[in-house]
Amino acid sequence: MRIAIVDPLSYTPPYDDGLAAALARRGHDVTLLAGPFLHGAVPEPVGYDREEVFLPMTGRLFRPHPRARLRLLLKGVEYLPSARRLLGRLEALAPDLVHVQWLPRPELDRRWVRRLRAPSVLTAHDVVPRRARARAVWPGLLGWFGRVVVHSERAVEQLAELGVEARRIPHPVFEARRELSPPSGRTLLFFGLLREYKGLDLLVRALVDVPEARLVVAGDPLDPVEPVLALATELGVADRIDWRLRFVPEEEVVTLMEGAAAVVLPYRQHDSSGVLATAIGYGRPVVVTDVGSLGEIVREFGAGKVAPPDDAAALAQACNELLLGSGELDRAAAGARAAAAALTWDAAAAAHERLYEEIA
Repeated sequence: MRIAIVDPLSYTPPYDDGLAAALARRGHDVTLLAGPFLHGAVPEPVGYDREEVFLPMTGRLFRPHPRARLRLLLKGVEYLPSARRLLGRLEALAPDLVHVQWLPRPELDRRWVRRLRAPSVLTAHDVVPRRARARAVWPGLLGWFGRVVVHSERAVEQLAELGVEARRIPHPVFEARRELSPPSGRTLLFFGLLREYKGLDLLVRALVDVPEARLVVAGDPLDPVEPVLALATELGVADRIDWRLRFVPEEEVVTLMEGAAAVVLPYRQHDSSGVLATAIGYGRPVVVTDVGSLGEIVREFGAGKVAPPDDAAALAQACNELLLGSGELDRAAAGARAAAAALTWDAAAAAHERLYEEIA
């Protein structure tokens, strides 16, 4: 089957690569159509082709300065021409199926989605957009796809409330670069792109009640982090936090994971997380809030602790139970290994293949 995977703004290069490579291993002809990724290197394609068709000028001009304000203006100017370029490339490729990973601007994307000639699938990584203009067109836009994929049962229910039928395929686990030593100590790790919805402020508040724990915060601030820095000082925990406020390349992730007793994801919202998939791949216990698929995965495999969202006291209790409970870290690490063995890219590719065959 000829499959075109589309991630217009390259929101999730590791996910795109994992799925494309796994589909290619199953004998499919796969082309990934994406935009430039300005925050590091993308995975080298193995068995599939990768083409940058979105925002080429933005990529060339702003790769050295991905935070420049002028970049946002140029993105707006380039967006619709890029959509036309995408449709032209799809016309030339003539795929049997188009699998869209993200719709960055649903109010604009509906123009080109309606012109797709091949059967199409959307993975709704963001189950419901946060922007009001996007939410207004979201249910109708999803209706143009033959199938919609989500990563959690909760997301299936959310979209059912909007009159949209969705299929759950769990987010696969990213394979570790090497095996790590068993988790120990009291170092908590928060890493990935820093966004307000990820709840770093909640974790800083929780740290007050997690005695002797050390927190490593490693990631590129996409949202202002100064209020959280001030909060840490106000609460008297700044000396227990190691701030590494920059993009974390893949080769440094191994070192971060090796030094962590557990990875904490105090998200306020989100359906899935590449950070969770990475932590589990390295066999690291996790503490997550019960949003999207995060709590579902951790409970299913016993990979750590689950706390309600937006509750710093409950988050602190979950961290203490994991760090201080007898044998808790070892049991959670075993659960993470079980999750990694079950949630493989090959299993996800097989599930997607069955979905494709229903509509192709």
